[in-house]
Amino acid sequence: MPDATTLGVEEEFHVVDLTTRELVPRAPELLERLPTGKFLGELHRSVVETNSEVATGLDELRADLVRTRRLLVGVADAAGLGVAATGSVPLVDVHALEITPTTRYRQMLDEYQLLAREQLICGAQVHVGLADRDMAVAVAQRLAPELPILLALTASSPYWMGADSGYASMRSLVWQRWPTAGLSGSISTAAEHDALVADLVASGAISDPKMIYFDVRPSAHLPTLELRVGDACPDVESVVLLAGLFRALVRREREAVLAGRPLLLPQAPMLRAAMWRAARSGLEDNLLALAQSPRPVPADIAVTGLLDRARPYLEDTGDWEQVSELARRACANGSSAAQQRRAYERSGRLTEVVDLVLRQTRSAPDARSSEPVAGDSGLYGHYVAGGDEALAGTEPLPAYAGVLAALDRLGAAGLRRRETARDDEQRARGVTFMVAGEASTRLFPVDLVPRIVPTDEWGALQAGLTQRVRALDAFLHDVYGERAAIADGVIPGWVVDSAPGLRSSGALMRRQRVRAHISGMDLVRDGDGGWFVLEDNLRVPSGIGYAVQNRRLTKAVMPDLPLPPQVLDVERTPQLLRAVLEQAALPGAADSPGVVLLSEGPAGSAWFEHRMLAEEMGVPVVVTTDLVVQDGTVLLVRGGTRKRVDVIYLRIGENDLLHAPSADGWPLGPPLLAAVDAGRVALANAPGNGVGDDKAVYAYVADFVKYYLGEEPLLASVPTYLCGVPEQREHVLARLPELVLKPVDGYGGEGVLIGPTATEEELETGRRQMLAAPHRWIAQETVQLSTHPTFDGSRLDPRHVDLRAFVFLGDEAAVAPAALTRVAPQGSMIVNSSRGGGSKDTWLLG
Repeated sequence: MPDATTLGVEEEFHVVDLTTRELVPRAPELLERLPTGKFLGELHRSVVETNSEVATGLDELRADLVRTRRLLVGVADAAGLGVAATGSVPLVDVHALEITPTTRYRQMLDEYQLLAREQLICGAQVHVGLADRDMAVAVAQRLAPELPILLALTASSPYWMGADSGYASMRSLVWQRWPTAGLSGSISTAAEHDALVADLVASGAISDPKMIYFDVRPSAHLPTLELRVGDACPDVESVVLLAGLFRALVRREREAVLAGRPLLLPQAPMLRAAMWRAARSGLEDNLLALAQSPRPVPADIAVTGLLDRARPYLEDTGDWEQVSELARRACANGSSAAQQRRAYERSGRLTEVVDLVLRQTRSAPDARSSEPVAGDSGLYGHYVAGGDEALAGTEPLPAYAGVLAALDRLGAAGLRRRETARDDEQRARGVTFMVAGEASTRLFPVDLVPRIVPTDEWGALQAGLTQRVRALDAFLHDVYGERAAIADGVIPGWVVDSAPGLRSSGALMRRQRVRAHISGMDLVRDGDGGWFVLEDNLRVPSGIGYAVQNRRLTKAVMPDLPLPPQVLDVERTPQLLRAVLEQAALPGAADSPGVVLLSEGPAGSAWFEHRMLAEEMGVPVVVTTDLVVQDGTVLLVRGGTRKRVDVIYLRIGENDLLHAPSADGWPLGPPLLAAVDAGRVALANAPGNGVGDDKAVYAYVADFVKYYLGEEPLLASVPTYLCGVPEQREHVLARLPELVLKPVDGYGGEGVLIGPTATEEELETGRRQMLAAPHRWIAQETVQLSTHPTFDGSRLDPRHVDLRAFVFLGDEAAVAPAALTRVAPQGSMIVNSSRGGGSKDTWLLG
């Protein structure tokens, strides 16, 4: 059999605890149950190495890799462990890890210390048969300019020791610390190679020839040329791609040696720079493809150039179609490093990164993958979703035809570049939010596929939303006044009195004509196109500013999307908001009322929105220590001046307001509420409004519309059952696996049990919690939320969405021209950004 035909692969796998997702030193347990020879230990007891059989074709190699992975995964499953084929695992407790206690590895730990302790990395090595060692050395020298592209194709280690390293392949940087890693330097024969190895051993830098870690080397124990630059790859197809390309390059350079073609290599610093750039960028930025140009080129251009150079040798082995397809797919889907970062950005949890790698490691194909390449099938050629708002099967609905055509022209690689521009734009403008319990802010998550609400649907929603808010505002006035609705049997008194949002401070707002000035109404659309109100938010609803910014973002980074002429102008929103706030001023206010936006400050979750809205309304954004109440009047104290405040737009919670200090150091709450009661200042929205958006009160809003307005409800509510009512509670218990169970005081999806997707254990836990305090729980029918195409980094994926619309209630009720679409993570129906959800620009057609 001729040289440079046979193939073999060594893969390394991290062993992971499935509870903590951390590396654990339990590889020996797995190795005891696995065939010796094919499965080996490594320096660290948290790594298993596998050796493929010798193969002559890529399909044969793939089949062997798949069998080996499945055997390893099966043994790990039985032990309650996971195995992850990736360059690094982000969650590591270094002190809990151990090296394999052989004499050789103990000597390495003693000699190399930190290098050995931090060798928590895994690679994929490819062997190509090359028995002539002189030829192997000569070919290895000539391959150096192509190695950075091979590294970029396998980059899978962005996280290191619990943090984002900023690199696509942190493994390669850790690896380069060894004294014999990298390029071999100029040698031309096997004798020179052996002499160099002997000198390195004699120098004491290494202890044996197996510690020669050159990027490409004649194997120390096999008649092969070995490639060592690649990260371990979660997707087995990436290993097949690496093997196919390496074999073609070896055959190409072997032919060049035999033909006597001269060796022309770039200078060593340029070769090192190219490897660094590949480690930094992966497939997501430019690469130094030194065989093409000394200047950086986009990664897809670099990969295409490599394919062109290798094509004759790929065709000779029958690999061209398969390898070129896999390479195009790699460029379309992006590196594993980028996929891992996207998983973290969606959830904010490193455990999700580990889960992604575990899933990809175990989801090996039975044979050559028939999955279409994103660049060939388009972004949505695979799309399957019932009740989708944009696609019927794989066919765009008329309203989305232009948008989806523009997205398809961009392709996955183009959209990823736009995502990079999106993040740069968000970062430059400080468009962030904060999740409770986290020390730092996150960029506000925005998917680049816009959502369209058609003219007829938006018109109907506007009428229904304004009707609902007028009824709720009437209820708030009533519940803190005569309580006529309770007396007339419209709503039971116990439902109101047990509502967590009922506050005595609400009774002090008696002089305000409006209590719910700005309402955020959460709407969902079912698979049949019907709209429902899911929740009413009458306290401090957020999202208006983010909705406006999402449109600006679309115009900045997606200018090629065809924006319909009838799309409502979101830029009007801040001035409409200011008008509503000025209309909230009480009779004693000045002709031009003094309005301020009261915020938690930079530590608040929506500080960006507070600053943005205040700036665009032309009003100050303040914190409690900027305000003081003097002689019953609220004053803004800044720069030695005092200015009267007539309206305070509250963007802090009631508890924070009542207990926070004022400018004079005393609590602001008591004198502020006294000023409200005296009619000296208005608060928007009014404290005590929480009783109106209580989840139990929600069940009666349709009755409020009839009772207070004398109208039939225009918007449907989700059928809701009160667990505090015995007959309704029995109904809920009988149907719990079909319903959604919610605590009445839960927010942001916290504590919600979705029966159809819950386990038996979760259902039993929910049942016990509900029975312990039935009046604190409600249940609702499950709404099959509509889906909307969302870019997942490689293609469009159907995700559940809701819509937060904003109703302004002043002299009249009006719906803001900006609405916020929120997007659930894959496999979830909870859209809150604190739970991994995202958002979309929403095109409301007027």
